[in-house]
This record gives sequence, C-alpha cells and structure tokens, in this order.
Amino acid sequence: MAEQPTLGRRERKKAATRKAISNTATAMFLERGFDNVSVREIADRVDVSPTTVFAYFPQKEALVFDEDDEQREALVAAVRDRDPEVSITDALHRYFAAGILESRTEHGDGAQRFMEFLDATPALTDYAARMWTRHEHALGAAIAEDFGLDAPSPEIRAYARFVLQVQLLATADDDPEAVLDGAFRILNDGWRSFAAER
Repeated sequence: MAEQPTLGRRERKKAATRKAISNTATAMFLERGFDNVSVREIADRVDVSPTTVFAYFPQKEALVFDEDDEQREALVAAVRDRDPEVSITDALHRYFAAGILESRTEHGDGAQRFMEFLDATPALTDYAARMWTRHEHALGAAIAEDFGLDAPSPEIRAYARFVLQVQLLATADDDPEAVLDGAFRILNDGWRSFAAER
C-alpha cells in the first residue's frame, strides 16, 4: 500500500481552521438551535471572517458535516479493501454496523444528543440525506471496478442507492442493528443471484 503524503504546514493550518469552524458551529447549534445562530456569530467566535467560513462551507448546513470526504473514502475502502472471502454486501453490513457501534462508544450521550438535534432540524436532516446519497457514484464505481467493469451497470447503480438508503433508515431507527440485519439479509439474497452471473 502506498504511503499517504504528509500534509504541509499550510494544508495542516487549513484543515485545523476548517475543523475549528465546524466544531464551534456544531457546539453553538446544539446550545442555541440551528436557526438561532448566524454565520457571522460563528465567524466571530473562531476569529475568522464570514467569507472564510463560506470558503470552507458553501452553505450553513454544511457546517455540521465536516467529514464528507472522509466518509466517502471509508465507504469505498469497505468495498475495495475487504478480504477476498468477504462479499461486498457483508463488507458493507459490517462497515455500517461498526459505524453505529463506534458512534455509541466514542460519543455516548453526545451521539444521542446530536441525533436528536438533527431530527429536530429538518434542514439538517434533508442536507445529511442528500450529502450521504451523493456517495452513490463513488460506491457504484468501486463495485464496478471490483467486477472488472468500466462503469456501473444498472443493477450496481440500484444496489449502491439501496445500500446508502439502508444506512439512513438504520440511523433514524430506535433499533439500527435490527434494521441493518433485516435490510442486508434482503439485499444479500438478491445480490447473490446477480453476483453469480458476473
């Protein structure tokens, strides 16, 4: 595996600024509500200009979700870097289940509070869903590559969309593990017949 290049000072500073803006905004939103905090207030708290905030986050909703690129890469890696004996469906099931467990253990009540905050803010719920499903193309491309195809087939495109919707459904449910287990059981049965034809 190729070594990841080390970020230079400028890139590190930009990444730190981006993280500081997102963390500050999220804390302020949790404290006062999304609609009750302005971008100018966030900028003042971080000691940057509103223009700088928008340079990192093109809209206010994006301030809460600063790990979009990392999530896309992790999703693709779940397919690309899995053990050859593990099916794509099983790899994605394990990836989503691990994410739910990690969120609970690392963030505890904070994760629950954050999810309640998202649920109570329709603009953020809608933005999160749109942001997550944008990964459909990257996931479809990774699966197509796994099958040696130049581009995702209609079946792969549909499968990628279904899988991403499963994660959204599970995250919003009181029993996400049960939703994941049930949904992936259905996906796996349908996926086997398609995969066998490749």
